[in-house]
Amino acid sequence: MKKVALFILSLYLVSIFPTQVFAQEVKIGYVDTVKLFSEYKETVQAEETYKKEVDAWKKKASEMESELAQLRDEIQSQSLMLSEDKLAEKKLIFEKKLKEYKQYMDDIFGDNGQAAKRNKELTQPIVEKINAVIAKIAEEEGYTIILDSGQGNILFAKKELDLTDKVLERLQSQFESNK
Repeated sequence: MKKVALFILSLYLVSIFPTQVFAQEVKIGYVDTVKLFSEYKETVQAEETYKKEVDAWKKKASEMESELAQLRDEIQSQSLMLSEDKLAEKKLIFEKKLKEYKQYMDDIFGDNGQAAKRNKELTQPIVEKINAVIAKIAEEEGYTIILDSGQGNILFAKKELDLTDKVLERLQSQFESNK
């Protein structure tokens, strides 16, 4: 009996209030963050800075690798000519250099290494700027939700819903005015 009464009450309420009162306009847009990152001037500059730093780290790693290869070659070629003490000393030097190399690689290119930290340091402010511009456009133009098509999660959307160029224009404008 209670179920029937609730059903009748629900029907009554729906008939009294027009559906427009219950419905709220939903305005949806999307942006391509991959395009934003590849075309935004500040991102391009940050990538150039990061690449230079990584190249310097790789150069040092390469120098360390060359030194290790040279030591290994010396040990192999001189193993018959050197005394056991001298050979042990060279092997000890090699092991020490190898440990230093491994530590360097972990410090720079490890999961929590300098390269990862520097990448985050360079990109985090850019991500915040992009999100702020997207939020501002959403607020100004009454968007309910803005999705990211850069990750391939949107299978289809009309081009009119694409806000990427609008966001990019605002970002470029802010970047130019901050120079």
